[in-house]
Amino acid sequence: MRKILTAAALTAGLAVSMTAQPARVYKVGEDGVKAPVLVKDVKPQYTEGAKARGVQGVVELAAVVKTNGVVDEQVRVVRSLEPELDEQAIVAARQWTFRPGTKDGKPVNVEVHIELTFTLR
Repeated sequence: MRKILTAAALTAGLAVSMTAQPARVYKVGEDGVKAPVLVKDVKPQYTEGAKARGVQGVVELAAVVKTNGVVDEQVRVVRSLEPELDEQAIVAARQWTFRPGTKDGKPVNVEVHIELTFTLR
């Protein structure tokens, strides 16, 4: 009985360590990887403070579009505009959905760069 429990514990440990491996993230064009296609975007909110200060410009983000077409939570700012608007850009980008990028016809995780422009009218 003890051997069976030990074998079961080892098998469970292997399964956990195998699933804990982060999935590979590809770049568009790498090994024939095709870009994700935007299906739905959400516009970022202009904060009242940024409006009052007349802040305009572009926030550039780097994100991973996962195999299910959603943006991974780990979005990072590549080019900052200002902290308030950077955060609003991240909040919006996390709500975007895509047809996932593919490699050999199968969905893969793909890094994308997203530019969000803030313009006062």
